[in-house]
Amino acid sequence: MSPKILEIGIKDVVFGENITVINPCNIYGCEIGDNTFIGPFVEIQKNVKIGSSCKIQSHTFICELVTIGNDCFIGHGVMFINDLFSEGGPARGDKTKWKSTSIGNNVSIGSNATILPISICDNTVIGAGAVVTKDITEPGVYIGNPAKKL
Repeated sequence: MSPKILEIGIKDVVFGENITVINPCNIYGCEIGDNTFIGPFVEIQKNVKIGSSCKIQSHTFICELVTIGNDCFIGHGVMFINDLFSEGGPARGDKTKWKSTSIGNNVSIGSNATILPISICDNTVIGAGAVVTKDITEPGVYIGNPAKKL
């Protein structure tokens, strides 16, 4: 029996001006602002909004319901999460259980950080490998698991 094979690619994206995308990528149903760079092996799902002058490094996963401001840097392998397994397991297609994430302007997120559905204020740095589990409302540098301000 043959498997069902779906192709990766770029589909139904609203691109600003002067965008660079390095393939292969899986980018669909989202908005990407002017002067933004998207590295290889990135997935950006539908209903994501990325501002202008951002840099999204390779192997990053940006799930539905994420908004990223302007002048942001997202390091290699950053994972955004929208399902908190609120009932002990995955929502299994029940998108009403998903939560949104909001990243402010001038935010840098280090490689391999994990960002749960929270808000991060402007002018913040998230260290490499950090796990952000709660809203960040004060600019600064945050590291660790769970992420705490230095």
